[in-house]
Amino acid sequence: MFNRAFTYAASTWLSVALVTISGATAMASSLRLEEPSVFAGQWQATLSATVDERQAQKLQDKPSNSCSVELLANKTLGQGAECLGAWFEHVPIGWFPDPDGLSITGHEGSRIGFFSRQRDGLYLATLKSGLIVTLERTAPDN
Repeated sequence: MFNRAFTYAASTWLSVALVTISGATAMASSLRLEEPSVFAGQWQATLSATVDERQAQKLQDKPSNSCSVELLANKTLGQGAECLGAWFEHVPIGWFPDPDGLSITGHEGSRIGFFSRQRDGLYLATLKSGLIVTLERTAPDN
């Protein structure tokens, strides 16, 4: 009797462990990590507020509420890094793809911002101030 109870308890715990492991594996496989070449190119960054607060408007006007940003293939930022730096309070130096978005990094390689994927070519980041930075792929010049 004791042996049978132990077997049921062991099989229950084993089942729970297998479901947990398989769930984590399924979740990890549903998020794919894009190649850096997918992100390389010109992007439009736009700063906006969810609410028209006086303080938010003041922050929104530094230095402008829109700028062109270039993500280089070597995972560094080109033109527009200073503009993003004014919003993120640190000048971004690099970037790297994440399974669910795009991270920008500072001088020491630490993440200073994260843009979550909304759809192909559209990413959003929320600043500490509550302002939102939209990063949208611009159409290539042909």
